[in-house]
Amino acid sequence: MFTRLVDTLRRHKLGALVLSEAPLLVMLAVGSGLVLAFLQISDEVLEGEIEAFDRTILMLFRDPADPERLIGPAWVHEMVRDITALGSFSLLALIVLLVCGYLYLARMRSAALFVLVSVIGGTLISTLLKMGYNRPRPDLTTMSEQFTASFPSGHAMLSAVTFLTLGALLARFAPTHRLQIFYICAALLLTLLVGLSRLYMGVHYPSDILAGWCLGSAWALFCSIVALVLQRRGSVDKPAGQSSEGVSRED
Repeated sequence: MFTRLVDTLRRHKLGALVLSEAPLLVMLAVGSGLVLAFLQISDEVLEGEIEAFDRTILMLFRDPADPERLIGPAWVHEMVRDITALGSFSLLALIVLLVCGYLYLARMRSAALFVLVSVIGGTLISTLLKMGYNRPRPDLTTMSEQFTASFPSGHAMLSAVTFLTLGALLARFAPTHRLQIFYICAALLLTLLVGLSRLYMGVHYPSDILAGWCLGSAWALFCSIVALVLQRRGSVDKPAGQSSEGVSRED
């Protein structure tokens, strides 16, 4: 029935237009929803309405008898420290520079520019928001030194921006739908792990991380929308061997 509906829509110009623009419209709707979610979280943070929730979640990772101590053995603490490093500015910057270097040498300069604009733009947004909200960090013993404000989480936001941007780029060049799904899921998994590691370590409130995820994902989506529109206009590189219809349907 769904296939019949799609075929019917394709026979009409309006239906064909709706089908061709559906991915962009869905991405725009999801991105807008994520921005609204960030604004809602930030409003509750400013009004202090989310403090009880933040404290409750943070205490799930602490020893009830001694809130200064993290739960779990020492090897878990070290593993979490390794995971959180995936969202550090230095490591993300190194990854972005290597990827952009490869894209430049592969003569995909517009793709390299897309990655740079997305990540640098996300970094600037995160920095300005931290300065604007200036929320203090949780007053708990942590596993690392922190030098910036708490809201939104820079690790959560920049990992979302970087990994989702790279995942979207890899998916755009992927020859099959299965690989597209794999790249996007891998990017989401890395983003979630980095954010959860910050929560476990007690260096951020849950609302900081949720806000970082929302805004970082929204920014990556909007950058992907711009890149897709420019690609359709012929202003950016098209994946080699990709037809105007999109990627191969081979599984």
